[in-house]
Amino acid sequence: MAWFKKVKAPKAQQPEKKVKIPEGLWVKCDNCKEIVYKKEIDKNLKVCPKCDYHFRITAKERLDLIADEGSFTEMSPGMAPKDFLDFRDTVRYRDKLKSYQDATGLKDAIIAGEARIGGYSVTLAVLDFGFMGGSMGSVVGEKIALAAENSLEKDMPFITFSSSGGARMQEGLVSLMQMAKTSAAVARLGEKGIPFISVLTDPTFGGVSASFSSLGDIIIAEPRSLIGFAGPRVIEQTIKKQLPEGFQRAEFQLEHGQVDMIIDRKRLKETLVNILAFFRGNAK
Repeated sequence: MAWFKKVKAPKAQQPEKKVKIPEGLWVKCDNCKEIVYKKEIDKNLKVCPKCDYHFRITAKERLDLIADEGSFTEMSPGMAPKDFLDFRDTVRYRDKLKSYQDATGLKDAIIAGEARIGGYSVTLAVLDFGFMGGSMGSVVGEKIALAAENSLEKDMPFITFSSSGGARMQEGLVSLMQMAKTSAAVARLGEKGIPFISVLTDPTFGGVSASFSSLGDIIIAEPRSLIGFAGPRVIEQTIKKQLPEGFQRAEFQLEHGQVDMIIDRKRLKETLVNILAFFRGNAK
């Protein structure tokens, strides 16, 4: 009998393997809070497959979805804003513009030009919320006006896609004047009987909602889009009342006559083609 018993040393515990998930592979839905595979969302036109929430998309992505392939021709692509007021808050306005231009590849928060939708010739103007919140300054206002004038000159429907937080404070009064300028431009279309279709996407607020985007012959909204002028907190503080549930959502606006229809992104181009066919008949 052995006096000593050799005890085997316990095996060293193997460290748990950590699975690395590549960044950007999954997306958390802002509405249902579910984690969704990003490629699945992209395949679904940036719409959540779980709850049908419409994610914000860039102006370039919007053009790819709406315009017939290869048909878009941009107007005034080199037009860029100026720092009229030598404005400075935490950073200089000119530096802020440069950073957004580098990040988005745009000169300002809008792309405008001619395109075809289902074969119908139109003028398009698309705002990009990713560029300073889609704010309307001198360039956005000028391009809206030029696009409307192009439709007037060539007798083609005008379609805008709005996504904006409102006027651009860094341009002061120049920015505010774009409300009157764009409203006057689309009013001339109405005088000549040229269709103006306004599509409101999430969000559409401030000077944009208070001017051209609310003046369409037909106003379309994407589901659950936030649409209004001031934010709900400001309104509640002003009127001293609690706002109803869903206030400023597209569905609330439809119920109260602010918009004519709510159309899912997957059916938006088809709907626009049907509207254009109604207005223009066989004239393409």
